[in-house]
Amino acid sequence: MALDKRKENPTKRYYRKRIELFRLIEKIKLWPSRKGTLHGIKTIQKLGDQALITTHCNKTFMVNNSRNSRAARWLRNKWISKVCPVCGVPDWKLEKYSVTHFKRHHGSLLLEKNGNTQEKS
Repeated sequence: MALDKRKENPTKRYYRKRIELFRLIEKIKLWPSRKGTLHGIKTIQKLGDQALITTHCNKTFMVNNSRNSRAARWLRNKWISKVCPVCGVPDWKLEKYSVTHFKRHHGSLLLEKNGNTQEKS
């Protein structure tokens, strides 16, 4: 019974609205393309203030670490039209992303302590 209840009402997650893009995509492992397709991220290689991202459909590209970039805004506002069929993003991840809220004064800052990402409410 507990498993059925958890599937019906997934826990809501709150993240700060103005966190850095790299911290956000390391946590949720999703990337919105310019056409509105949501891709799953396979690897993120940080190269200073830029990162090389590889998706599960083997597309690679460089991104800048920005709080108000197109990708950061699209992830926060959930402006997604479809999911990439090649990446195969699982339903549980999409459901978890759909109940995630981004608030200005409330939620995790996704702080890094000792090399690990810690949630702080």
